[in-house]
Amino acid sequence: MTDTDRPRLGIGLRILSGVLFAGMVICVKAVSEDVPLGEIVFFRSAFALIPLIVFLWLRSEFPQGLATRRPIGHLVRAGFGALALFASFAAIVRLGVAEVTLIAQLSPILMAIAAVVLLGERLTVWRISGLAFGFAGVIVMVWPELGHSGASGARLIGFGFAILSAALAAIALIMVRSLNRTESPGAIALYFVLASMIGALLTVPSGWIMPSSWTVFLLIGSGLFGGFAHIAMTLAFRYAEATRLAPFEYIAIIWPILADLLIFRLSLSTSFLFALPLVLLGAAIAAAEKNKSLAPKTGQ
Repeated sequence: MTDTDRPRLGIGLRILSGVLFAGMVICVKAVSEDVPLGEIVFFRSAFALIPLIVFLWLRSEFPQGLATRRPIGHLVRAGFGALALFASFAAIVRLGVAEVTLIAQLSPILMAIAAVVLLGERLTVWRISGLAFGFAGVIVMVWPELGHSGASGARLIGFGFAILSAALAAIALIMVRSLNRTESPGAIALYFVLASMIGALLTVPSGWIMPSSWTVFLLIGSGLFGGFAHIAMTLAFRYAEATRLAPFEYIAIIWPILADLLIFRLSLSTSFLFALPLVLLGAAIAAAEKNKSLAPKTGQ
């Protein structure tokens, strides 16, 4: 077993990244009613820089690894990623974190479809099936809201933002696939964080607040959790193949569910429980096709 073939470590890091991402979302949800959206995005991005820069420096990728031959590609990818982050946090303001996390599972499904439209890849039965199951789950979750006369408009807007975030993230992931051919992962991650910070600063005129000490603690926590989660995810794929990690992708939904139940005291709706297996099955189908296509490349 080589230093880069340590599947147990890779699996542990993948599970850890899910816990850390959940920590980030919990911090965002906790401050979402008091802090403007742009201010939340700024803190999340600014403090994610700290672990990311330290990690890149330890790998001797900072600052030399930030050189790029494709600045426009980084700009487009970072722009879509930043918009996805804004939309995701806007959804968290209005929905439970479990609902937002579940809808985020549409990203790999939409990415497979986007690859057909943008890259000319073949439309397969796998992709059609993944899309069908994924959106069936979303319809199951949203339909009761549409058919209920007393439905909250805020929740419907939240579902819209969550779906928009998944779509924007899918396009950003397509761009990452292209950039990975010539650019370092560190550069891709860092430019995304910087773009999110700049986008957040543009919202200052709309009115930021002076947060309390506890709120600042949570805002800083959102950034640190997000930065360390990205590092854990990166290392997971270094130590274990994607096919080994795939089954553990879906454990990540457990932590937001527990957060809703234990921290935010939000009950899980019947529609969410019915939607859960449908969306996860769609994401699993999309991941299965991806892993199948990557299989001949393993070990390189």
